[in-house]
Amino acid sequence: MKFLDLFAGIGGFRLGLEQAGHECVGFCEIDKFARQSYKAIHNTEGEREYHDITTVSNEEWRTLRGTVDLICGGFPCQAFSIAGKRKGFLDETRGTLFFEIARAAEQIKPRTLFLENVRGLLSHDKGRTFRTIISTLDELGYDAEWQILNSKNFGVPQNRERVFIIGHLRGERGREVFPITRENSGAIDVVNKESGMPRETNRVYSSEGLSPTLNTMQGGGREPKIAIPVLTPDRAEKRQNGRRFKEDGDPMFTITAQDRHGVILSGNINPSENGMNGNVYDSDGLAPTLTTNKGEGPKIVQKPRGYNKGGEHEVAPTLSSNSWHENNLLKVGGIYKNVSKTHQRGVLPGLSRTLKSQNHDAGIFDGIRIRKLTPRECWRLQGFPDWAFDKAQEVNSNSQLYKQAGNSVTVPVIYEIARRFE
Repeated sequence: MKFLDLFAGIGGFRLGLEQAGHECVGFCEIDKFARQSYKAIHNTEGEREYHDITTVSNEEWRTLRGTVDLICGGFPCQAFSIAGKRKGFLDETRGTLFFEIARAAEQIKPRTLFLENVRGLLSHDKGRTFRTIISTLDELGYDAEWQILNSKNFGVPQNRERVFIIGHLRGERGREVFPITRENSGAIDVVNKESGMPRETNRVYSSEGLSPTLNTMQGGGREPKIAIPVLTPDRAEKRQNGRRFKEDGDPMFTITAQDRHGVILSGNINPSENGMNGNVYDSDGLAPTLTTNKGEGPKIVQKPRGYNKGGEHEVAPTLSSNSWHENNLLKVGGIYKNVSKTHQRGVLPGLSRTLKSQNHDAGIFDGIRIRKLTPRECWRLQGFPDWAFDKAQEVNSNSQLYKQAGNSVTVPVIYEIARRFE
C-alpha cells in the first residue's frame, strides 16, 4: 500500500510500515528538527513534503486522490469541545489537529486510516472526545476498530500504552486488524521487575526491568534513570542474615536519618570503636545520635577558604550558605552528589559532599552508579535501529534527540499492525 505520513515526527510509522512492505509517497511534519532527523534517516527524494498541515489546501490534498491507499498519523490530542451547534465533524472537530486528518481523508479518500494516540483519549471528557472521533470517521465513510497495545509486549522494555485506530473505507474494506493477541502475533512478554511504575522524575529503575513511558523529556531531569553495578571483583560483597559483608568477611553497614531530606552514610566502621554502643544498624533502621567521636571515628573535614586554613574537627565548624564551596565534609564512607556534569567530580572516597536543601543532591555510593538513559537508549526503547539514530545524531542535538524519541511511536508495534494490511 502507498501511504501518506502525517504528523510524521522522525518516521516511526514510516519505518514500521516500510518493514511490512508498504511505500511512502509523502510526509508532513511542522517541527524543523524532527524533519532534519526524518530526512537523514529516510530517502525522501521525489516525495511530497508538507510542513504546517493547517496550511495545506483542500485542492492540494485532492491531487493525491487515487495515489494514496493509507493515511497514518499520531495526532496531538487537544481537547475537543462538545459545545456549539453540533453540525457534524466540521463543527465538532474544527480547531483540533484531528480535524486536519479528517479534512485530508475527506479529500484523498484512502482505503485505510491508521491513527495513534494516548490511552487517555478513550476516557477524555467522559468518553465524549473519543465518541466524536468515531462519529467523525463514520460521517466520512469509515468503519473504525481500535485496540490498546503496550510496547512492552512487542520486544522493547518500555511500559507504553497507546490506542490505535484503524478506519476502513466502506465498499473497499479489508480484513479486520484487531484484536492482536499473543496467539496471533509475534508479541513478546517483557518481564517487569518494577512494581507500580510511578511517574516521579527521580525514580530509579533496574537495568533488568522496564523503562517508564518515554515523554519529550525537556529539562528537569525527566530522562528515565537506571542503576548499574560498578563493583570490581576486589570490592564485591555478599549478604548473610540481612547484613552485608565484603568478600574478605569484614562487616559493612549503613546508618541513615530516616528522612527523605536526610543524609545516608555508608562505610566499613566498627561501631564498638565509635561510641555507638556496639549496635549495627542497617539501611532500614535509624541512625544513633551523632557524637563528637573522641576516638578514631568519622571526622568533619573543613576545606581551606580565605583566612580559614581548614582541617579536621571533632565538632562541625560553622556552616555557610555557600554550599558549592563544599567547606564541611564528613569523612566516613563513599558518598557522591548527583548533580550536573559541570559540578560533578565523581565519588569522593571517604568524604561526604556539602549537604544542601534539595533532597536529590546527596547519594550513596554502594557498588552502583545511577545515570539517565542516553538518547541512543531512548531511541532503542522505541524500536529504532542504531543506524537510524546514528544518522539523526549527525543533524541534531541530544536535547532534540530525547524529545524526538518521546514523541515517536514504537516501531515494532507499528510493524505488527501494518503487516496485517492488505
